[in-house]
Amino acid sequence: MTDDILSRSEGPIRWLIFNRPDKHNAMSLEMTQAAHAVIEDFAANSSERVLIVTGSGGKAFVSGADISEFDAKRGNADDAARYSDMTNRMFFALRDVEKPTIAMIDGICFGGGVALATCCDLRFCSERSRFSVPAARLGVGYSPDYVKFLTDIIGPSRTKEILFTARRYSAAEAYELGLVNRVYGDSDLEPEVRAIAETIAQNAPLTIRAAKLSVAELVKPDGERDMSGPQSAVADCMDSDDFKNARRAFMAKEKPVFEGR
Repeated sequence: MTDDILSRSEGPIRWLIFNRPDKHNAMSLEMTQAAHAVIEDFAANSSERVLIVTGSGGKAFVSGADISEFDAKRGNADDAARYSDMTNRMFFALRDVEKPTIAMIDGICFGGGVALATCCDLRFCSERSRFSVPAARLGVGYSPDYVKFLTDIIGPSRTKEILFTARRYSAAEAYELGLVNRVYGDSDLEPEVRAIAETIAQNAPLTIRAAKLSVAELVKPDGERDMSGPQSAVADCMDSDDFKNARRAFMAKEKPVFEGR
């Protein structure tokens, strides 16, 4: 673990914090590997139900990959492929974890930071946040995987606009594009995200898992979908103690307590 990646648990909520404020939380290779370890630990921890991903310092979520590493680690196509293979493990682990994830974006969200945010299920930002994918101004290729992350959320035409122009978008523009779910006042962002995470954590985890698996398959082309996983997850809900207890709580006019089983 590196001090540039922080993690803490608050009951059912796990935090993953990119902690390099002096470089606007630019991601080094070491940071992506440490973040991957946090994500895997969250995935395996049955008591943790929501992951919040954010950056420290109040000026940046993640400003992208650490350009100072490019000469040594991404200086040509072969080196770039090896670098991408290692970093992609973190991005795909975040995208594929079966529990809900939230990007809490406060400040700069550029390049790989956009990819990181789009791997999360939900994205909330402050009014001061700014978004950009500046690859076209740097002469680097933005990974097709990251392009897909973005296209799945905002569509092909808007993705092309972001990539072709390489311009910066305000929080309001990001909301209009569909890149973020909501925009909050700068001081309201963290309490609002905490409240959303707590609401999700109190809901039935098996139901949320089934919904996430269903959405992941339904965004695929018809011929590539495999609905066996979502259907099995739905069956797990119907056979669960949570469903039985929720029925009893409803009849008794009580609030159900879900244990994920």
